[in-house]
Amino acid sequence: MSIPKESDSIINLLVKKKTIKVKDFLKEEVEISSRLFKKLIKQNCIYINGNLLGDRYYVNKGDIVTLNLEEEDSSYKAEKMKLDIIYEDLDLLIINKPPNILVHPTVNHPNGTLVNGIQYYFDLKGIKKKVRLVNRLDRDTSGILVIAKNPYAHQQMAKQFRENIEKKYIAIVKNNIEEDENVIDLPIGKEKDGIKNIVTNNGKESVTEFKVLDRIKNHTIVELKIVTGRTHQIRVHLSYLNHPIIGDSLYGEKSELINRQALHSYYLKFITPRKNKKVELKIDLPEDMKNLIDRCK
Repeated sequence: MSIPKESDSIINLLVKKKTIKVKDFLKEEVEISSRLFKKLIKQNCIYINGNLLGDRYYVNKGDIVTLNLEEEDSSYKAEKMKLDIIYEDLDLLIINKPPNILVHPTVNHPNGTLVNGIQYYFDLKGIKKKVRLVNRLDRDTSGILVIAKNPYAHQQMAKQFRENIEKKYIAIVKNNIEEDENVIDLPIGKEKDGIKNIVTNNGKESVTEFKVLDRIKNHTIVELKIVTGRTHQIRVHLSYLNHPIIGDSLYGEKSELINRQALHSYYLKFITPRKNKKVELKIDLPEDMKNLIDRCK
């Protein structure tokens, strides 16, 4: 049997060590999760050099281990929607999320979300997989959103987001930040009996690096790099330091200059799950934030 051609469902992995257990290769070298490994074994979805794994226990240098990921049914309603795609390969779909749209369906908003539009795109392209969000953005935050086309890509990218991925935001905030750059290291926890997150000694470690890009009268354009990934981390940190994001009605106040918080995820640097290729993405500010800057001058 020949080695199958790669697709969003077929992943070929080259063994680089002389001799290694199949289980160790997949769990230690490729770093797939125990859950996914057990699922692949149960479904007979692992092949060696085009042949079903069967009773084979070891693989050798030069062998090709193939993961044949089964088709999946989605529970999301597909809705035709224009997507601003900034990167795509066999494993990932990365889009520039516009502001003022939910990423994921909720009880009160089951339709009209980005996931509904992504499901339509998956159906159109014959991608018979669930829509798996690697990261999420608030309804009113714009910018880079990463979607995995299969469970292998999802767990590989999720690991990067937890450990070493580089992502940056741009925000326009109230008041002039005096320091040109610094690190905000303040723990964040849940507000008691409330919906907001707050800086609290009982919270989890939360670290945000920032660099001032420009100061415009009584406002600051600032670049922010998330070191930890707490909910609303940037918004909480900036508000606590008396630099709330313009238009942030939850952690600051509404603004007549923009109808949402002026926060944009503009930069992402990562390694592709399959080919270990370094990819660097950078997208421009959306028009409403450009207009906000002009109006602040």
